[in-house]
Amino acid sequence: MKKDPSKPSRGIVWKILFVFSALIFFAVLELGKHTLLGWALALILLGGFFYFRQTRLKGRSFGLRLLSWLGLLACFAVILWLSWPPVRAVPAVKEKEPAVTEIIHLAQGDLTGVLTADEAVEVYAGIPYAQPPVGELRWKEPQPALPWEGVLAADHFAPMSMQTQNLPIYDSLAQIIGYHDYTISLDDNCRAPVSEDSLYLNIWKPAGEVSDLPVLVYIHGGSLQTGQLWYADYSGEGLAREGIIVVNMGYRLGIFGFFADEALAAESPNGTTGNYGLLDQIAALAWVQENIRAFGGDPSNVTLAGESAGSACVTALCTSPLAAGLFRRVIAESSTVTAPEPAHSFRSYPEALEAGKKTKERFGVSSIEELRALSAEEIAGELQSHHHITVDGCVLPETPYESYAKGIHNEEAQLHGYNQDEATPFILFSQANLANYESKIRRVFPGEYADRVLALFPASTNEEAKQNWADIDTVLLFVYGHRCLARQAAANGIPSYTYYFTKDNGRLGAWHSGEEVYLYNNIPADSPLYDEADRALSQTFSRYILNFVRTGDPGGDGLPQWKSGDGSSVLQLGSTVGETAAPYGELIAILDEMQGFH
Repeated sequence: MKKDPSKPSRGIVWKILFVFSALIFFAVLELGKHTLLGWALALILLGGFFYFRQTRLKGRSFGLRLLSWLGLLACFAVILWLSWPPVRAVPAVKEKEPAVTEIIHLAQGDLTGVLTADEAVEVYAGIPYAQPPVGELRWKEPQPALPWEGVLAADHFAPMSMQTQNLPIYDSLAQIIGYHDYTISLDDNCRAPVSEDSLYLNIWKPAGEVSDLPVLVYIHGGSLQTGQLWYADYSGEGLAREGIIVVNMGYRLGIFGFFADEALAAESPNGTTGNYGLLDQIAALAWVQENIRAFGGDPSNVTLAGESAGSACVTALCTSPLAAGLFRRVIAESSTVTAPEPAHSFRSYPEALEAGKKTKERFGVSSIEELRALSAEEIAGELQSHHHITVDGCVLPETPYESYAKGIHNEEAQLHGYNQDEATPFILFSQANLANYESKIRRVFPGEYADRVLALFPASTNEEAKQNWADIDTVLLFVYGHRCLARQAAANGIPSYTYYFTKDNGRLGAWHSGEEVYLYNNIPADSPLYDEADRALSQTFSRYILNFVRTGDPGGDGLPQWKSGDGSSVLQLGSTVGETAAPYGELIAILDEMQGFH
């Protein structure tokens, strides 16, 4: 029988399959951040397999050929195990051998930092501001940091606070799909450390002798479950280059930061439980008050900033009596807990205690001593059950909404705002269409409120339903809280400046957290995902921030006018910059009625 020339030969088919498999192997090695050992072993394996298949298995049975492919996969699995990326501390700067700063003298001890490549910014990473909250100190108020011997080399970031971690390949795919800025490299084949011992802070300052500089202290986001301190978008380097000092800190997350139990309240000298993460932030702010002069900062001119859950913490600390006098102004990006019914990151004390009780039941323990005896890794998965700020009677004697209504607050000025497409990343897998749109609305809005919302946001196509739900979710989760905060500020005579970020780009655009790289002046010079308009907007936004941190008023420097007010007018930061009416006014009015906002 003659061979059909239209059909590819077996030799061509297996070679195509081989090339395809090799590409997948190398993609997995790169995305999984495997070590160079894995690349070397994979090359040897693939070369050997190709030779063996060509010389030893040619003409052999299908069963033997199939067995050879299975053997290849098994060997590759072993290679993945042998080349699993090691844990490695993240350096404070990218340079391999950075210049070292002069010695800084603190009451705790002496330390040195490192300088950026151009030696314009000094970075001090991994400075302990409290004792490690481990063992008997788990679920206790943070204790003062212990002194150290010799000179501490503050040149690497401390581990991120204890949390569950994704596989490296998952994080790489998130960078590709969500951020569109993945870079292929053989220099990042490692994993960042994570630890319950994470109460450390980092400082960025202009290089050289400086004094009385304003200070910005930043709280990272992550739903009070995740997050780390070295993320480039909110690095302190961009603003430090412009003449201020930037500080950020690790704080306890999830079950370690927000677990509540009556036995813990009983053993606490302050009768508190459930807000250990907030207590960590307060301890870091107190450390700044005591030590920032050694770095050239002015402790009387501190601005507290945060994004997402970090912003929720900022607005909670605005009414905490324990945070009084630790900062003057606040910057709150994309979250608050000041609405009558906060949309997220907040719960009542009884709810917190009930969640704590269920956690003990799940682990089969009856006492705090037994729960403390479990390893951090064993209980880290409880992040979902405990990522809420609580009215505990100490850190928060009452809800922030109630405190503002009484005129109780710690800030003398506030700058805050939200993005156009905040909710988009949160509803990627739960989007609306015509079939489920009304039911989604009615699950959130009771009775006649749902009728009013449906009339306000009519949908006749799947696309309209999808966009309407994204807009409504943006208001529910983010916008409404900021509208409450601005009106609470106005009622208390606090200057309040609200922004509305709408700039699209090749990366996150106006999604949740998309504004950070602009605000903190950290757009990479060589990134193709941002154009000159983005870089100009970043300069404008960061100048507003710098002015606010220095004086409490973002205006000046020939910038477009930005008036303080009750949030009904916002500064739009997008393709153009200027004041405009705040969006979603009618939906805000419906939510006011539902929640009883006054």
